[in-house]
Amino acid sequence: MKRKTVQGWAGASLTLLLGSSILLSGCGASAATDKESKSDGGLEVKELRYQGGVGSATFPELAEDLGYLAPLKLKFVGNTISGPQDIQATVTGDTDFGGAFNGAIVKLIAAKAPIKAVIGYYGVDDNTWTGYYVLDGSPIKTARDLIGKRIAVNTLGAHHEFVIKEYLHRAGLTPEEIKKVTLVVVPPVTSEQTLRANQIDAAALGGVLRDKALERGGIHPLFTDQELFGNFSAGSYVLTDKFIAHNPNAARKFVEATAKAIEWARNTPREEVVARYVQIIEKRGRKEDASTVKLWKSTGVAGKGGLIADKEFDTWINWLINEGELQKGDYKAADLYTNAFNPYLNEK
Repeated sequence: MKRKTVQGWAGASLTLLLGSSILLSGCGASAATDKESKSDGGLEVKELRYQGGVGSATFPELAEDLGYLAPLKLKFVGNTISGPQDIQATVTGDTDFGGAFNGAIVKLIAAKAPIKAVIGYYGVDDNTWTGYYVLDGSPIKTARDLIGKRIAVNTLGAHHEFVIKEYLHRAGLTPEEIKKVTLVVVPPVTSEQTLRANQIDAAALGGVLRDKALERGGIHPLFTDQELFGNFSAGSYVLTDKFIAHNPNAARKFVEATAKAIEWARNTPREEVVARYVQIIEKRGRKEDASTVKLWKSTGVAGKGGLIADKEFDTWINWLINEGELQKGDYKAADLYTNAFNPYLNEK
């Protein structure tokens, strides 16, 4: 499968990334290594650095707004649209936590990144899923019709790439044929426009961006991730092993607060959740459009409070084994995540 981007998971680049992370973790002035900083309540750090998303609110941001995270505070360092980039930033010490598709986490750990998944934060359910859309009237009707075509995705090495390749595999395409399907990195907010302008042949659209596109009409899904995999938590937040070892109380506080925020969003009337998200976006004063969060429908998270299940990593471990990127027995799900900090562990 072709990839039209400078981003990716090239071995040499990842080797350099991990090499730089060793230097940064050894001498960087990050929250994870500031042993002098002590927070109230026995917390080892006062703030957690993170990346956000334009026009959206994350569960840690919701946790802070609801007061669950206090006395810890979040420190915004920038926005990202890429899960792999987000967890790479955590490895290099530029942030204290990051989130990505579980398959991307497996790949980064397999490249010897010292991270562990600690809580699920997004997924697929009856209200929250991603479709892979084509224009009405498009000649693309089946997986085989995608050979030689271009599909817009938000990043490579993550959720969309795994789902697309699984769809093509299940349809019987050979590895050589799959390589002829080109993935083009396009910011999610412009994917619909790019599709309608015939600059690409199909586009991954999920959540509020999908719903807004469907309101305008003229598109339909070729397939969806829910059709392929059912309901499941798809991605997790990660912390580095070093952060957990040096800041166990802060790690626990982060997971507990995020877990409570997930459950608040799951059990609170939708209108109230949406209003809170809009309030968060407007209050931070970044001149963002908050209209997309008004179409929010559900958390998409399968486990209570973001509890992670073995199957949510086993699926992608087995997928990578079948792809020839891992050997059988290299990893088991329990090695890649922990629910130890989650307050809902004993309620599952």
